[in-house]
Order: sequence, then structure tokens, then C-alpha cells
Amino acid sequence: MSRRGGVVPSFEQLAEALDPVTTALLTVECQQGVVGEDSALPELAAQARSSGALFRIARLVAGAHEAGVQVLHAVAERRPDGRGANHNARLFRAAARLPVQQHSGTTAVRIAPPIEVADGDLVVRRLHGLSPIAGTDVDALLRNLGCRTLVVTGVSANVAIPNAVFDAVNLGYAAVVPKDAIAGVPADYTPAMIRNTLALVATITTTDDVLSCWKRPRRARRA
Repeated sequence: MSRRGGVVPSFEQLAEALDPVTTALLTVECQQGVVGEDSALPELAAQARSSGALFRIARLVAGAHEAGVQVLHAVAERRPDGRGANHNARLFRAAARLPVQQHSGTTAVRIAPPIEVADGDLVVRRLHGLSPIAGTDVDALLRNLGCRTLVVTGVSANVAIPNAVFDAVNLGYAAVVPKDAIAGVPADYTPAMIRNTLALVATITTTDDVLSCWKRPRRARRA
């Protein structure tokens, strides 16, 4: 495998890996307080929008709904009193001082437009840590759903996305990352993270290729 890009699967191999019956789509921190217009992190929100990543995530979610792929939305939030939250890294301490807080039950922790949440989607909320998977219900839910492949999208390529990919791989899932459906700051950091890190452990593809795979004839999802 090449360190600069990994092994590129054929379309047939990608389609097999993305079988809707055994695939789930995870959106990471695509909430209004992170990528919305009133974001606590305006530079990240601007990059998620200007790069087109947020709109591609919305396309992937819509395509997953149409194809019968399970969608999970991972949301980072915080109690107003901060109980249970981490304080053991500079990132957490800085987040606690931001003018927009990701408080439970507020608009900030709602999924941001243009992503649409369907009745069958699962929203997994966490009050601690850096990972959308570790210490949350995501792993148990995926196993109960018979998932073998996890498509990871969202923000940020700096922290939460690599955490999600590493955790998925460590738990035995095949990770797939549409490179145009994640974002981080600065803008040139995301392709560097993909090339030098994520490509070593995940299948790197594009939104269009994922959607093309899901448009193929498919089996019905197990109950």
C-alpha cells in the first residue's frame, strides 16, 4: 500500500464494501453550533460550507435514506453546569470559553441544514471526550444493525474525524472516508491528513462514488 494514497479499490470492490445491508453512514458534529451560521467555530464552519463538504454530506444522507443505509448523527454537547465534561486538554478548556456553547437541548446541538434527519436516523449524543465512537452507544448500535462498513463524514479533520476512523478500525469495522465530505482548518490540512494518515487505515473515495454504489440494485435491509 502506498503511504501517499493507499490502494484504490475498483468500483466493484467499493460497491461490495458499501452494501446497504451492512453499511452505515456516520455524520460527525454536523450540528448548528459547529457548522451552522452561528457557529462557535466560525473558521471551521466557513470551511465546511465553502469547500462544499457540508452540502455533500447532505447529499450522502439523502442518498443513504433512499438506498436504505442506516444513518447515525454523532453530536457533541455539554451540560450547562459542565458536569461530566473533560478538562484535561487545552481544547476542552478553550471550548468552555467560546461565546456559543453546545448545551444539551439548545439549537446549537441540532443537526445543521441542509442535512435532513429522517425518522429512522439515530442521533448519538456525547458529553465527554474527543471521539464520536469511544464511550458512546455507536459501537453497540452498529453491531445490532449488522454493520460491517462505516462511512465517516463531517468535522473536523483535525480531531473528531481521525478519532472516529481509528476507533472504527480498532473495533473491526471497515472505514470509508469520502474525502470531499470532511473538513478541517486550515484548508490545506484536510488533504494532508487524508494522504498521510487516513489513507493508511481507511478506504478513501468521493461522494459521487459512494452515491453511485448505493444506486446499484440492492438487497433489502435486515430487520
